[in-house]
Amino acid sequence: MRKLLDVLRTKRRIVVIAGAGISVSAGIPDFRSSKGLFSTLRSQHKLKTSGKHLFDAAVYRNDKSTSSFHDMVRELGHSTQNAKPTPFHHMLATLAEEGRLMRLYTQNVDGIDTALPPLATKVPLNRKGPWPKTVQLHGGLDKMVCSKCGDLQDFNGALFEGPEAPLCTECETIDAVRLASGLRSHGIGRLRPRMVLYNEHNPDEDAIGAVSLADLKRVPDAVLVVGTSLKIPGTRRLTKELCSVTRARRGGFTAWINLDPEPIGIEFKDCWDMVVRAECDQVAEAACLPKWDDKDCGDYIVGGPFLSDIKFSRPTVVLPSKPALAAAVKTQGMITPTDSPRQQSPDSSNGPPKLK
Repeated sequence: MRKLLDVLRTKRRIVVIAGAGISVSAGIPDFRSSKGLFSTLRSQHKLKTSGKHLFDAAVYRNDKSTSSFHDMVRELGHSTQNAKPTPFHHMLATLAEEGRLMRLYTQNVDGIDTALPPLATKVPLNRKGPWPKTVQLHGGLDKMVCSKCGDLQDFNGALFEGPEAPLCTECETIDAVRLASGLRSHGIGRLRPRMVLYNEHNPDEDAIGAVSLADLKRVPDAVLVVGTSLKIPGTRRLTKELCSVTRARRGGFTAWINLDPEPIGIEFKDCWDMVVRAECDQVAEAACLPKWDDKDCGDYIVGGPFLSDIKFSRPTVVLPSKPALAAAVKTQGMITPTDSPRQQSPDSSNGPPKLK
């Protein structure tokens, strides 16, 4: 664990690939655990298959599935608006504020990360640099977009009621001007959340390809994969490529941080320098970095001889969790955590002073 903490305190080009697990302690459910959205949505909407169906582009094929999708995004949007950043979110913001977060690739649509100023992103993602610190791989629930004119608006969950998608106000304005001028109507588009569903094109695909290629050429000095099951092929490929170039450089470090075990298979052979079976908030609290907006935290030196340049054999670190969680793991298998227990901050004599 000491190696990971040294990485978080010293490395200067850190890439983080994050999944739903980093937001669970903020009250946002994950997808694939026993209490995740794929499971709860199935019973809530009386689906014949997994709740994953509501995240597929096919939801727009009939009124029933569209209505269920609208109910889901309305409720999820309400939850995300009330959610507070977790200790791990704050740690990421600190790394960004210090200039040591090279990139956060987030699969999350909750917008908890991008709501923190150091982790702000751009929508749509620009195809040429400089790029924002955070790249949303699957869009986000903070915006909605017109399917016809592409107009972007802040997400308003109240508009998504029933099977009819809300009309685009920008299209209505343009169409009214055309009709007043004696021109024929071009039609009015419908709004939808700007999040990427299964089996549809990602509008940011080219921009994500460009920024990831630039990051691969720049070569991170650390890659942390946190709170994700890596089930999405594109994210698996990005993870493998980033870990490969990072481990090939002198002093490069990669880590898998999750309560669930790392993915198996030939593609992930020799992918991790360290596997940390723990809640991500535990890692953030143990790192004990100053909060990103704390301007009175005293001196803090980034750098120092904390990690050897020599490659080490991969350790597996398992941090103790809550008794309730441990019982659930024993009876149900590993699940995604909820609230994270407070951990005692490391002795300041064993690490660098704080960064202003």
